[in-house]
Amino acid sequence: MNGIILLTLLTIWSNVDCTPCSYSPSQWCTSVDSAIECGVLKQCLEANATMPNTQVQPVQVELYFESLCPGCRLFLTSQLFSTWTMLQDIMSVTLVPYGNAHESFDGKQYQFTCQHGEEECLGNMIETCILNATGSKAFQIVYCMEASTDVIKAGEKCVALYDPNTKWDSIMTCVKGDQGNQLMHQNAVKTGALKPAHDYVPWIVINGEHTDDLQKKAMSSLFTLICSMWKGPKPEACGAAPMKQHRSYCHDE
Repeated sequence: MNGIILLTLLTIWSNVDCTPCSYSPSQWCTSVDSAIECGVLKQCLEANATMPNTQVQPVQVELYFESLCPGCRLFLTSQLFSTWTMLQDIMSVTLVPYGNAHESFDGKQYQFTCQHGEEECLGNMIETCILNATGSKAFQIVYCMEASTDVIKAGEKCVALYDPNTKWDSIMTCVKGDQGNQLMHQNAVKTGALKPAHDYVPWIVINGEHTDDLQKKAMSSLFTLICSMWKGPKPEACGAAPMKQHRSYCHDE
């Protein structure tokens, strides 16, 4: 819901009277009292009516990929991220960096071998630690890395850009330590449990299901697929009527 709430607040903020109030814009619609004090009750009530039905579950998209796979990088950067940017209110994304890797246990730690060599194993591990450490910023960071010429070298700058509160040293501590090793093992287990078993990447699972038809539709136009599978009121991006906007201004007195 974060995206539509932000859009709603920006719409309200740009169209209300300039009555001062004690609440920040992000709090205007959190209660009737705050909406009344800030002069936006009508706008908040109408905006709430346009929000997707929270009882309808978002379309769940899982991407099983590997950090240096050209096809994975293309799908993530040209289809998945752009679709999520426009439809994040009606979809959720789970990223699992592992792909066609293999693991073995040496008695102390898991050892991983990757399709595109040690650099890919490092990229997978960095992205796994980022996904674990940066929460809501993780997808933007992984996109930033995958869209860069050098996935590995871009990691530190992408973290600094999207989540400056997360220190790169903490990511590398995870990468080099037991935490990262266990997180990657979890990715291996999750990938190995796929039904049907994956035989290529990117491997796309929609609402817990993978079929050849869903894969083809997702690879062709993920945006169209998500809009067609969403069971709630269609958002404006999917062709719904635009939200009514109020025009109010701060006049020069």
